Amino acid sequence: MKDLLPAAVPHAPLAEALRPRALDEVIGQAHLLGPGKPLRLAFESQQPHSMILWGPPGVGKTTLARLMADAFDAEFIALSAVLSGVKEIREAVARAELTLAQSGRRTLLFVDEVHRFNKAQQDAFLPFVERGLLTFVGATTENPSFEVNSALLSRAAVYVLQSLDEAELTQLFARACARAMPDLVFAEAARERLVGYADGDARRLLNVLEQLQVAARAAGSSQIDAAFVDSALAADLRRFDKGGDAFYDQISALHKAVRGSSPDAALYWLVRMLDGGADPLYLGRRMLRMASEDIGLADPRALELALNACATYERLGSPEGELALAETVIYLACAAKSNAVYAAYNAARAHIKQDKSRPVPEHLRNAPTKLMKELGFGAEYRYAHDEAEAYAAGENYFPEGMPRVEWYKPTPRGLEARIAEKLAHLAELDRQTKKRT
Repeated sequence: MKDLLPAAVPHAPLAEALRPRALDEVIGQAHLLGPGKPLRLAFESQQPHSMILWGPPGVGKTTLARLMADAFDAEFIALSAVLSGVKEIREAVARAELTLAQSGRRTLLFVDEVHRFNKAQQDAFLPFVERGLLTFVGATTENPSFEVNSALLSRAAVYVLQSLDEAELTQLFARACARAMPDLVFAEAARERLVGYADGDARRLLNVLEQLQVAARAAGSSQIDAAFVDSALAADLRRFDKGGDAFYDQISALHKAVRGSSPDAALYWLVRMLDGGADPLYLGRRMLRMASEDIGLADPRALELALNACATYERLGSPEGELALAETVIYLACAAKSNAVYAAYNAARAHIKQDKSRPVPEHLRNAPTKLMKELGFGAEYRYAHDEAEAYAAGENYFPEGMPRVEWYKPTPRGLEARIAEKLAHLAELDRQTKKRT
């Protein structure tokens, strides 16, 4: 009896049901799809070429690949690098060869999350791409410069897709309401809340709309206000990849806001990352780097405060310990800035890397044994504390014959202004000593 019943048809998710069926239905990516733009021209030319679509989730990478296959009358094969291996690649190639032999049609092979394939798997596509058997379209959320083999990268155009902006998400919202949920009435505040939750991701917007539709039916309500949105959806809907480009982009923004002395912007990026699930102690360690690299001796208290913030967080945990991180990031942004230590360190490293191994001068060597003293180790060393101003004017602490260097150049900001004055005074004492000798 069971076999006589019609097979159940799975309900297509809203994101799939509203997937564009024509290029003009695509929302966003005007920089690629507008008149005269690269991807628009590729569609109009009817000449397929291999490409990599790089962009955050939910911006249309899969949709564009499907539309290309339709536009070029090509067989469409989709692989996920998360679920596929060499076996699936071989099967796709065999299917492409069969399609070409039987119908003369080319195959468009779409590989989602191509960055997750290893080098050998990525290299497996190359001969078939070169033969023209496959038009390769890879999708990635990660920078292809780092994640895609150079051989494959050289054979594919890279197109950068952008997150949808507020206007584009609002357009998608209106389309979804008109086509799939005309019975629901959304308050303006509810729409704004949903667009904010989507965070530039079209798929996310459609998924949360679908959740709201189910919740509204369960509640017997057709009026959706901001309070209903908040109660029906999970609180944490931020897009945040702890290991991907979005993570490192936000770290970069945080560091540059501190370097640029913008306390409010620094606090914004700190809280954005905490809200997205970043490890607070990782952020604390990054602040230690900022204190050393961008503040240095202009305000040595910055490094101490950053260390204390990490210790405070370890003792208190979340959320109380995060206040110490906020205090620190504001202090770092407001502190006097100097990269003089950072620049001096890098200059010294570069010199040491290319210079020969110079011996320690005898007068600077330690002499703990009688033999070493007899050899003259430390014999002419001048103990600075016994000299005027506790400074052995004219003394040389570099290896013999090493050219004079001046790596550390204090800035006129913060404590370094006083350091610069002291170093200038000591340099004058050296000059006076040389004149007398």
